Amino acid sequence: MSWRTVCVSGRAKLDLRLDCLTVRRQDETLKIHISEISVLIVESTTVSLTAALLSELMRCKVKVIFCDEQHNPQSELLPFSGSHDSALKIREQIRWSEDIKGVVWTRIVREKITKQMLLLAERGLYTQADKLEGYLEQLEYRDESNREGMASKVYFNALFGMDFIRRAEDAPNAALNYGYNILLSVVNREIAANGYLTQLGLFHDNMFNSFNLGSDLMEPFRPLVDKRVCELNPKKFEKEERAYMLGLLSEQVSISGTLQYLPNAIRIYCRSVFDALEAGDERLLRFYH
Repeated sequence: MSWRTVCVSGRAKLDLRLDCLTVRRQDETLKIHISEISVLIVESTTVSLTAALLSELMRCKVKVIFCDEQHNPQSELLPFSGSHDSALKIREQIRWSEDIKGVVWTRIVREKITKQMLLLAERGLYTQADKLEGYLEQLEYRDESNREGMASKVYFNALFGMDFIRRAEDAPNAALNYGYNILLSVVNREIAANGYLTQLGLFHDNMFNSFNLGSDLMEPFRPLVDKRVCELNPKKFEKEERAYMLGLLSEQVSISGTLQYLPNAIRIYCRSVFDALEAGDERLLRFYH
């Protein structure tokens, strides 16, 4: 099972040699067997890659993320067909009933708010955690009363201060955005690998968003990013801070009675979501702890 997260920054040439990703720099050459790679992040626009390498990475279902000039995740590479029966999976995805999608989305929202509540309690913010517990008790089917939005406002103000604005251009928001983009890319990889379309979501339905389903499924994992940003408490967001946020993919969580690195936990979780949607049974859902 793949487990490495490879991040290439600075000028380099990447190519394929004997089933290995070969990273060539002016003063060194590194080789990593592709079977070990889960995610490849191309962090610099000065990196060049061969078509043969990209083709093999897609065949092996390695997530490839490209960053812009500011080193922020900008795009990702996805195969046209993630599994041998993708046509069947897409037909099934289109037939998912609104009822089961609503039930699964409600469970996802509940898990997200629960994880937010636990993080607040872990940081000693008990009053705000109690508020989120109240929102959990008020949660309705498909979150019709938007308890998720209300919980997020309390949650972010508690973590980052009453003056915090989520869309502001500052170091904490840069770190949050970086972490969320990495997380979204890993979730998108699992959606594509299982043969489904990232565009067709459960709740998110933006015609300009190519990753509506990924935006849905990543929600319970967001607090892991938030926790890391709190620990980092960044005053700037540069190479060292980006490296710290990338450490997210090396974290271990418990899921289905086993301890797993985060990318593997996301794989198990996504598979359980698809099983629940296909069977119409929310009891098949598996969340991390």
